[in-house]
Amino acid sequence: MRSLKLLLPLAAAGAALAAVPAHAHGFGERYDLPVPLGYFMVGAGAAVALSFVVIGWFGRVGAGGGGYWRYNLLALPLAGPLLTNPLVLLPVKLLSVFLLGLVIAAGLFGSQVPSLNFSPTFVWVVWWVGLGFFVALVGNAWALINPWRAVFEAAEAVCRMIKPGLRLSLGERYPPSWGLWPALVLFLLFAWLENAYPESSVPVRVGAMAITYTVITLGGMAVFGKHQWLRHGEAFSVVFEFLSRFAPTEVRVSGSAVCGECSEECRDEDGECVNCYECFQRSGEGGSDVRRKVNLRPFAIGLARRQSIGPDVVALVVLMLATVTFDGFGATSAWVDVQSESLDAFVGVVNTAVVNGITIADTLGLLLFPAAFLLVYLAFCGLMARAVGNLRTAGELARAFVFSLVPIALAYNIAHFFTLLVVQGQLLIPLSSDPLGRGWDLFGTADYVTDIGVVSARAVWFLSIGAIVAGHITAVYLAHHTATRLFGNRALAMRSQYPMLALMVMYTVVSLWIVAQPIVE
Repeated sequence: MRSLKLLLPLAAAGAALAAVPAHAHGFGERYDLPVPLGYFMVGAGAAVALSFVVIGWFGRVGAGGGGYWRYNLLALPLAGPLLTNPLVLLPVKLLSVFLLGLVIAAGLFGSQVPSLNFSPTFVWVVWWVGLGFFVALVGNAWALINPWRAVFEAAEAVCRMIKPGLRLSLGERYPPSWGLWPALVLFLLFAWLENAYPESSVPVRVGAMAITYTVITLGGMAVFGKHQWLRHGEAFSVVFEFLSRFAPTEVRVSGSAVCGECSEECRDEDGECVNCYECFQRSGEGGSDVRRKVNLRPFAIGLARRQSIGPDVVALVVLMLATVTFDGFGATSAWVDVQSESLDAFVGVVNTAVVNGITIADTLGLLLFPAAFLLVYLAFCGLMARAVGNLRTAGELARAFVFSLVPIALAYNIAHFFTLLVVQGQLLIPLSSDPLGRGWDLFGTADYVTDIGVVSARAVWFLSIGAIVAGHITAVYLAHHTATRLFGNRALAMRSQYPMLALMVMYTVVSLWIVAQPIVE
């Protein structure tokens, strides 16, 4: 996606000509920090450390993960039919399927200039960045509008019309040993396309990616069943579900008769299904919604759910954090120097447009970052185990605390991609009128000019600081919540968190340094 970021100055060249030259992550202005960057880094790290003291000594954290405040929106007048009626969602699902088709059609048959084609901007900016923010800050809309799920459900309905009882899925048993590893592999491939593949913004390549993923997803659902593949193999359903645990909304189903048919991983310690759309859909099939709830809840509390967590979950969460960090680090002068050295080293060996020294460097970086992050995380979990007298192993602690890393990944996503969304996302306005770059003006917006000054570099810098610090403070709270629940002793919980605090302070400082590079260098 880095190549797509370079298109913004071209798409808004007229506005950029009048701007003051600078390096500000897509802005035509430079923001000079009011104090040296080092002061910001130290101050942010100190804020995270202070939050640990406040939360540890004065915070009141319950032992249970399910006893938090909730308000059922279905109790509001008219809210039940609006939020649960399939006919209400039908237009949104149809739009989602249409957009998938448009991405494929525009990629294959439209202009191959990325800034003139609907597909790259929609996929990399609006869908991946914008929907990711929405899922984390509002709720898991992806579970409702997933176009591959909608297509599969429509095909199932047609099969039932042809022959009652006919199933589209083969119903093969999903191997328990596979866990989330298929989703992890697919997400790693997606991250490689985003961060290392030189032609990730070429429209025909985007269209081909969409077709390939469509075949994989529909094939997985056809073999193992819709819900099994969406829960384990469909990378974005899994990743968005992780992010949605931060959101202030949840769907919840009570009743063992309904929830007994799905996997245990969707249930909390009270035996209720949380954010399991399989149970939510099934519980309403009899015409009664008495067991269904759409709740408001505190932000981030969903990450504190008590559940069985395996190595696959740990690996995927760490991968999410590492890949977004690598994306940011890849834009710094330090990594550009690495790319230059690699390019020189492979001249005469391999030097095509797609495979060259830069591609090799980016691929190795993308693999090494998650490996390094995982090793560091496990090392600090080992220190945590020693701090509590090895009452728990490092592996147990790694699994218990891994979801406390999600707010950090989300915060860095906001800090790193906010400008991309609000500035380059504006390209969707003219592209909606001319999605194939054929000179159309369907909605009268084809002449819209991107406003690169819609938000100032100063505002983005302070937003980045605020997001990173808030994300780390939230992570500190969640880690303390988990430690209190795990050890049942405040002193032991505090002692276990000293290594985790050191890790989070270190990452706060590193994150601010990375985000600051395009602004202050």
